[in-house]
Amino acid sequence: MTLDEREIAAVTDAVRRFATTELAPGSLDWDRDKHFPIDVIHRAGDLGLGGICVPEDHGGAGFNRAMSVRIFEELAQGDTAIAAYISIHNMVTSMVDKHARSELRDVWVPRMAALDALGSYCLTEPDAGSDAAALRTTAKRDGDDYVLDGVKQFISGAGSSHVYVVIARTGDIGPRGISAFLVPADVPGLSFGPNERKMGWNAQPTRQVVLDQVRVPAGHLLGAEGQGFSIAMNALNGGRLNIAACSLGGAQWALDRAVEHLRTREAFGGPLIAQQGLLFRLADMATDLEASRCLLHRAASAVDAGAPDAIKLCAMAKRFVTDASFEAANAALQLHGGYGYLAEYGIEKVVRDLRVHQILEGTNEIMRVIVGRALVEAA
Repeated sequence: MTLDEREIAAVTDAVRRFATTELAPGSLDWDRDKHFPIDVIHRAGDLGLGGICVPEDHGGAGFNRAMSVRIFEELAQGDTAIAAYISIHNMVTSMVDKHARSELRDVWVPRMAALDALGSYCLTEPDAGSDAAALRTTAKRDGDDYVLDGVKQFISGAGSSHVYVVIARTGDIGPRGISAFLVPADVPGLSFGPNERKMGWNAQPTRQVVLDQVRVPAGHLLGAEGQGFSIAMNALNGGRLNIAACSLGGAQWALDRAVEHLRTREAFGGPLIAQQGLLFRLADMATDLEASRCLLHRAASAVDAGAPDAIKLCAMAKRFVTDASFEAANAALQLHGGYGYLAEYGIEKVVRDLRVHQILEGTNEIMRVIVGRALVEAA
């Protein structure tokens, strides 16, 4: 769905109000207590935030990627960790919507789009991170079923989600032997490791997903056998844009706090905001974030248009925006002085939360590989 400027403003304002009233007030407590606010996430479904790019006739909001990145920038200004989980959930919802058989899609997608059912994305394994094609989880055909065995690592929402999209090997080594499956949370043989102790993202659980003779009907295959790697990689294009938008929102929040702090903090005979050196720092931060926003929107528009360079632009945006946003948030902490190091100001939380965005959805080193290969192939 393409919106006009008035509609874009209305949606953005509604999401901003939700972030301000529902996410921001609990953000520091959720981080401290390692609490996953499922009740608040459910309420995000009232705004259609569980299926942002899912068609309206399937229960979603029907927005395009350009609108999606605006939404996640706003959500992240309320809580970066929860915004990031909602991003991952949206990726899973879109995968099910695009690739599940109609009877399975009709059961799950409306619930997921409404955030009544939460989803998790299971690609990474203990020994297969950046080299996703080397995964070892297997799915073997047994009559009318597939039987899945293996371990998935670093799975956001694990243990709380209602459905898992699991990428598993159905054939020979390499990407062509990989398939994707929808696995409901209540199937026998599915279990979870302990919640990982992390630097950031404390407001969402991160656990291993263990599959021990997990049996699902053959109809739970997404797409066809051997298409799983392609399905997983294509989904990551949108995921990378949304995670970049979450970084941008968190960094913008930190920059705004830094401006306010320097405006009210006095030293050397006047407000710190009058110090030219500090003004230069703010100017550089704001410039880097605006450049990030432009590249992010350029990449989102390329995805919407089906442009041939969309994958390259998504990788560029993910790398540039997450790096620039982390640096801006870290600079905001520095500008707060000792106060930035205190949990009650929230700046150190944003720094911790944004650090992992340079790793997940493909590390920024892998983003450079994608961009570099695209340049070589075009030469």
